[in-house]
Amino acid sequence: MGKVAQLLSHPLELKAALKLKYLRKPLNPDAVAKQSANLTECYKLLTLTSRSFAAVIMELDTELRNAVMIFYLVLRALDTVEDDMTIDPKIKVPILREFDSKLDLESWSFDGNGPNEKDRAVLVEFPCILEEYHKLKPEYQLVIKEITGKMGNGMADYILDENFNLNGLQTVSDYDLYCHYVAGLVGDGLTQLLVLAGFGSKDLYEENVHLYEDMGLFLQKTNIIRDYAEDLADGRSFWPKEIWSLYAKNLSDFAKPENTQQGIFCINHLVLNAMTHIESVLHYLASVHEQSSFQFCAIPQVMAIATLSLVFANPRVMHENVKIRKGTTCYLILKSRTLRGCVEIFQYYLRDIKKRITVEDPSYLKINIQIAKIEQYIESMYQEQLPLGVKPKDTLIYKKVLDRTEDDAKVTLIEEEEEFKFNLSFTMLLTIVAAVYFYSK
Repeated sequence: MGKVAQLLSHPLELKAALKLKYLRKPLNPDAVAKQSANLTECYKLLTLTSRSFAAVIMELDTELRNAVMIFYLVLRALDTVEDDMTIDPKIKVPILREFDSKLDLESWSFDGNGPNEKDRAVLVEFPCILEEYHKLKPEYQLVIKEITGKMGNGMADYILDENFNLNGLQTVSDYDLYCHYVAGLVGDGLTQLLVLAGFGSKDLYEENVHLYEDMGLFLQKTNIIRDYAEDLADGRSFWPKEIWSLYAKNLSDFAKPENTQQGIFCINHLVLNAMTHIESVLHYLASVHEQSSFQFCAIPQVMAIATLSLVFANPRVMHENVKIRKGTTCYLILKSRTLRGCVEIFQYYLRDIKKRITVEDPSYLKINIQIAKIEQYIESMYQEQLPLGVKPKDTLIYKKVLDRTEDDAKVTLIEEEEEFKFNLSFTMLLTIVAAVYFYSK
C-alpha cells in the first residue's frame, strides 16, 4: 500500500501528518541561520546519516544542540568503523580502542572504509567534526570523550570475542551487556549533557543510573527484535540463546514456515524482556523539563513502544524488517510533546499487546503480570483514582509528575491552538468544496 493510500485509510494519521507539516511550529528555528560554514557541513553529515535524528537534534535548545550533534557524529563515526566488515580486525581494533584519543587532535580522518559503506563520509570529513568538537564547552567535550572511549573499547572486546563471533550472545546478561555498550552508554552521555545544561533534575544522573541505562536498553532491544531477518542475512546473532533456545535448536529455524508459531513465542518472550525497562523510561521522562530536550528523549521511546507492539506476535518479523507507518510516526511526534501524551501512548500499545496474546503462549501469564505492574506504576504517577478524602502519597515520582505537569500545561495550549487552526482550515475547505459543487450544478 502506498504512503498516500495508507494516510487516507487512517484519518487520524492523515490529520497528524497535515498538522505536523503545516501547523506545528518547530522549536528554536532561528538557530539554523546562525551556523558557520563548517557547522553547516557537520549538519549536512548529520542529515546524511540519519534524517529522523537530524530533525529532532535541529530543534534542541542552542545550549545543547551542537554538543548533541557532535556527540552523535563521533559515535556514528566509531560505529562506521566497527560495522564495516571489509576492514581487517588488525586495523579495526586499534582504531576503536584509540578513537577517543583522536578527539585530542586538531585534524584526523580515515578513508579505509569499503566503497559501499554508506556513512564513510563521516570519517572522511572527520576534521570538520573535530573543529566543532573543540569549540564546545570543556565539560561537554569531556563527556563525549569519556563515552567514546568506553564504547570503542567495548566494541573492540566483542570483535576479539571468538565465542560471540561464532555463536552470538548466550545469556540474558550477555544481552544486557551488549545493549549497554551500544545504547546504554549513549544514554549515559546524553544524560550527563542534560544535567550539565540544567535541563534535567540533578538526581537524574548520579542517583539513578538504572534510568538512563534502561532508556538505552529499551530502544536497543526493540531494534534487535525487529532486525532478526536482516541480522540473520548478515550472519549476525543478537537474540540471546538463553531465550531463543527454549523454542528452537538453531536461531535460523524461526525463518522456516513450520517453526512460525515457535518463532512468535520467542518474539513475545523477547518483548516481555524489553517491557521490564518501561517503568524506568517513564520515570526518566518525568525528570526532564526543558521542552526540546523532553521531545528529544520522548520521541525515540514512543517509537520504540509502537514498534514493540508491531513486532509482538508478528510472523513477518521472521522474514522482513517491519516498520511503523509514516502516519503513525507523525501522530506519535505530536502526541509525545507532553508526559501525559507519552503515558497514554504507552498505555495504548501495552493494552494492544495484552489483548492479542493467546493463552497458549508460554509468556502469557508473565506478560499480563508485567503489563499490570506498569499500569499500577502509571497509576502511582498521577494518583487520580483515589477514594474520596484520601490524599495522594508524596512519592518521588508523584512529585516529578506534578512538576512536569506544569510544563505540559504550556504545551497543551499550543496543541489546542493547532487543533483550532486545523478545524478552521478544514471547515473552510469543506465550505469551498460545497460551494463549488452547488454552483457548478
